[in-house]
Amino acid sequence: MSKYLLNKFLYTVDRDPELVERYRTDPVGCVADWERDYANAVLNCHSDERSTWLEFEPAEREALSTHDHVALFSMGAHPFLTLTLFIALFERDHGPMEYQLAYARALDGVTLPYPDIAT
Repeated sequence: MSKYLLNKFLYTVDRDPELVERYRTDPVGCVADWERDYANAVLNCHSDERSTWLEFEPAEREALSTHDHVALFSMGAHPFLTLTLFIALFERDHGPMEYQLAYARALDGVTLPYPDIAT
């Protein structure tokens, strides 16, 4: 499992409005395309430098493809990256703070110690 790759996905998708919309409407396709096109690209690098070995584990791919922020959190995805992306995805469908409160309620069962989110 790669916390780096999960967080890289959350970070890069959240910063691109087209990817946010694609992830909202076609999460399975977005995750597959992102993994193919971005997973091995060097983060914030504008050259063609790439690695060749990064890919999601099936459980990571499933959690991303189903927008399962609780599973992502348990895998070590950073909660701030997850929350900001999921606000961009779903806040428009809810009243003020309604989505954020639902997000927090879904994490009610998570107890200390939290998964390690150190980078």
